[in-house]
Amino acid sequence: MGDTMKHRFLVISDIHGNTAVLDKLDEEFAASDAVLFAGDFCECFKTETSKPVLDALVKKHDEIYAVLGNCDEPEFIEQLEDAGINAERILTYCGGIAIVGSGGGSKFTGKTPNEREEDDLLSDFEILNQEEFEGDYSNLIIISHNPPKNTKCDAVNAELHAGSEKFRALIEEKKPLAVITGHIHEGTAVDAIGSTTVINPGSLGEKGTYAVLEVEQADGAWRVASAEIKSVQL
Repeated sequence: MGDTMKHRFLVISDIHGNTAVLDKLDEEFAASDAVLFAGDFCECFKTETSKPVLDALVKKHDEIYAVLGNCDEPEFIEQLEDAGINAERILTYCGGIAIVGSGGGSKFTGKTPNEREEDDLLSDFEILNQEEFEGDYSNLIIISHNPPKNTKCDAVNAELHAGSEKFRALIEEKKPLAVITGHIHEGTAVDAIGSTTVINPGSLGEKGTYAVLEVEQADGAWRVASAEIKSVQL
């Protein structure tokens, strides 16, 4: 048997201006190798709350990979870049795990500042075809605020799934290890598309929910060891 490499990721999304909830996750931050954040730093329609959340978050861990949400202003990506946590439109590596991200949400109300067309959202993943990829996509984690279509993670209710069909098709094609998403607070769940684990940790800021993802590599192959939704009292 070969050596086994393991990573533990703290998975969060939709903080929505609630900096206080981050202090309740200190033990989880300490126990995790990295943090995956699927967007919405600010409280909806209060974009001035983005920067305090960013400042509080970067103090919690040295290894953070983040994208913007639909409530965040598109220009706020510059703040993520300055903080060294941006995962949008770039391919980065964390101990053998590749990470790529897409920010914003699909067009729906037109009232939040970072709503994008479906093709525009998918263009964030063109980097996967432009750079030489280290290994196959089975070591890839995608972070996308906007969820893929037809899983528990994009279910607004039993009848309505608000995710992207084209994003789902990309997942079916690439077969990444895991997809981290958010946006749909009602879709707090762990699900799967084929061999890919899909996680919507729910709104940390409004519901106190988050997830822990553990992955491991044995004999050269990566797999999801566990993925669990957890919560703290707000």
